[in-house]
Amino acid sequence: MNPAGPPLDLDLPMQPKVLLVDDDEVNLLLTASALRQRNFEVTVAHSGSAALGMLAADAPDIIVLDALMPELDGFETCKRLRDMPGFESTPVLMLTGLDDEASINHAYQVGATDFFVKTPQWSLLAGRLRYLLRSSRTRIELERSKAKLARAQDLARMGSFEWQAQRGFQLAAEALRVFGRGPQERLDFIGVMRMVPHEERVIFLRLLRDVIAHNSVLVTDLSVTLVDGRHRVVHIEAEPEFNEHGNANGYTGVLQDVTDRRQAEDRIRQLAHFDALTGLPNRRQLIWRVERAIEQARRGNHEVGLLLIDLDRFKIINDTLGHTAGDELLIEVGRRLRSCVRHSDQVMEGMLETIGGHSHRSLEAVGRLGGDEFVALLPEIADERDAERVADRVLEALREPIFISGQECFVTASVGIAIYPRDGLTMADLLRNSDVAMYAVKSQGRNAAALYTPMLAGQGREKLELESALHKALERGEIVLHYQPKIDVRAARMVGAEALMRWKRGGKLVPPGDFIPLAEETGLIVPLSEWALKEAARQAKLWQLNFGFADSIAVNLPSRMFERSDLVEHIHQCVSAYGVPHRAIQLEITENNLMKDLQNVIPALHRLNEVGVEISIDDFGTGYSSLAYLTTLPISEVKIDRTFVRDLGITPQSSAVVTAIIALARAMGLRVIAEGVETLRQMDVLHRLGCSQMQGFLFSKPLPPEEVELWLAQTVLPRKAPWIARADAETAIDLPGGLVLDDLSKGSPRPLGSLR
Repeated sequence: MNPAGPPLDLDLPMQPKVLLVDDDEVNLLLTASALRQRNFEVTVAHSGSAALGMLAADAPDIIVLDALMPELDGFETCKRLRDMPGFESTPVLMLTGLDDEASINHAYQVGATDFFVKTPQWSLLAGRLRYLLRSSRTRIELERSKAKLARAQDLARMGSFEWQAQRGFQLAAEALRVFGRGPQERLDFIGVMRMVPHEERVIFLRLLRDVIAHNSVLVTDLSVTLVDGRHRVVHIEAEPEFNEHGNANGYTGVLQDVTDRRQAEDRIRQLAHFDALTGLPNRRQLIWRVERAIEQARRGNHEVGLLLIDLDRFKIINDTLGHTAGDELLIEVGRRLRSCVRHSDQVMEGMLETIGGHSHRSLEAVGRLGGDEFVALLPEIADERDAERVADRVLEALREPIFISGQECFVTASVGIAIYPRDGLTMADLLRNSDVAMYAVKSQGRNAAALYTPMLAGQGREKLELESALHKALERGEIVLHYQPKIDVRAARMVGAEALMRWKRGGKLVPPGDFIPLAEETGLIVPLSEWALKEAARQAKLWQLNFGFADSIAVNLPSRMFERSDLVEHIHQCVSAYGVPHRAIQLEITENNLMKDLQNVIPALHRLNEVGVEISIDDFGTGYSSLAYLTTLPISEVKIDRTFVRDLGITPQSSAVVTAIIALARAMGLRVIAEGVETLRQMDVLHRLGCSQMQGFLFSKPLPPEEVELWLAQTVLPRKAPWIARADAETAIDLPGGLVLDDLSKGSPRPLGSLR
């Protein structure tokens, strides 16, 4: 009768493989049969050498060896199989009829896992086998876990250590790797301390004494230098151990190489607090430093200086040489500015309180606010003169040329200075007021420094209000055109007009000098100029209907309008909308604007000339013209600037310049007109020099369009103005049929017309 098999062990195979080795055929047969009945898969071998041969082909889960066999007994068989690769941990049960202690010890010495005295109680044997299998499985899992832990510690660069009163300081193999040592090398506490820099070692030993004295937890980082010269950061955590009496008898802990993490944290901190391009403190770090400096100044009753440094004309360099060159320039500027103050990068958030007395002075630094704007923080100054001296150092540092991409560049800066508490009690106040002072410097010519004053703030607010109102002026219909007539004094008639923009704000006219530069600065000059072209075309049509106007109205255009690819189309739409020819609109561009952006302007000038739009150069003679360019430009007219007209008849130099301009214009086939004529003397001299077309207050100031018609009817038609009488007396030549000479040099007579 076969006993029932035991319940299945879920931790073991369904049928564990057993290699049964015995030279006794009867014992082999009985034992194998009993084990098979108990769910074991049994393979038998009649000798030790046969068993070793079978192991090469198949690996059992457990081996059962008879201790006493001829030739190769169980002890020698066990010893040999332990030397075979892969069988170091296979469970081996030694079966023996001997129960003496020497045989048992011998079995363990040769590598047997356990021994069992031969008995017909097969259930006990099966139970022992299953126990061995479970123990083996547990040990294997433990070894795997240990290997995984070692691997994880190796990957994490982590290891454990002990520090016991009896055994001293001991490092596990993984901990030795952290310090660059092999598993078999020794490293004691003194050896570890020799790796630590002296200053940090003193601090650590002081901390360690305090920890031991209070039986507290140790958590700290140590900088170490390994034998190969590498610098690493090791994080240490240890906690005390207590004996059965509650007395501390040592520490156990772990240590980890956190160098990469520390470097990553430092990099993150660097990116969070410092500008990636220049390495200077960024806006966030600057705000923190200024706020801490103000807080310390409030406690210490001293002043703080804030300098806002804005580079002058940086955009020109950036656009001309490229953004890479611009970045190189900013890096060099940052380096120079850094040398102007006691710059410190080491102070971070949360560190100020640990530095000690006068710690706020370490806040001093230059930072990059953004773009080409920098800020210098002076956390303690005696008075405003200290801030001015730093500003002077800044300006001096930027005077030396900077070589970028093989190109020598000169860069200047405008510096605005604000002082706490005089100019503001917060970071926002100081930054805003230093910005006001900086813009005051820019408006006065740049390359200088200025202290903030309340008067500057008033000007800034007025400018801001004016800019805001200017944005809405067009839609409110507040922008109008006034027209100043152009006069041919020989014929005593109007030969055109210049359209001048005016702003009616609150019933009063805003001076052009107040809003035109603002419009150019803000870019509003473009929509204003577009509107002016359309309005001039509309007025030309009205005058054509009212009194037969057939000349042109000149409109001043900024150079940026010529950058528009649709400028010709826009003018075409303007004149087409009102049914006037293209020549009804004349475009005036100042000489400086023309030469500043000549390459972009030339193509537009040629396209305009092709459709019949005439071009006039305003303020001729005041810029830096290239005659070679002037000979190729499609220009119809030049205007002599008022600065040359003003001294005509007083200084011979003015007459010489005007004579040269007239001769140059005539030689190039251009019309010439003088502006700013205010006296009969100026008119007479111009007339004698050969310039008969003029405009200025002598004839008429700029007028609204309806007053231009009134001026024609009341002044020009009845010929009552003094300048007409003088022209009649000196130069008018009457011809039969009511004709006058339009230009004496050309002798082309034209009828006067009713009011022209």
